[in-house]
Amino acid sequence: MIYSRKTNILCYVYVTRVKKFLSLAFRIYRMKINLADKLYYSIGEVAKAFDVNTSLIRYWEQEFPIIKPKKNKKGNRYFTPEDIKNLQMIYHLVKEKGYTLDGARIALTTNSKISETVTIIDRLEFIKAELQKLKASLADKDSE
Repeated sequence: MIYSRKTNILCYVYVTRVKKFLSLAFRIYRMKINLADKLYYSIGEVAKAFDVNTSLIRYWEQEFPIIKPKKNKKGNRYFTPEDIKNLQMIYHLVKEKGYTLDGARIALTTNSKISETVTIIDRLEFIKAELQKLKASLADKDSE
């Protein structure tokens, strides 16, 4: 199938504008684990998923009462998907938005839109991936 040059240009402009508009949103956490896979995650898995040290996860656990991992008899922490969502919100506020810990704590207690923001960013990452596939497909068709 042959696409007109105008169609290719319009798609490129659209993808470029979306990319620029959402560039800050795409820099949020890069989860490397699938939350649906497991009921509990070790602190090492969580730290690796957020690309932070385990000490930071433990520190956030002390600072934010919404993070309540389960502990076994040895004291190992196991985080639920709910804990992961809370950590995502904290990560977004502290690492991406530049909030202080006190500011993040206040924002979490007063603003319920943060979880919506994290959900929207997840959806936008999916859309970005689809647009990149579309762009690659158009580039392949154009080279034929």
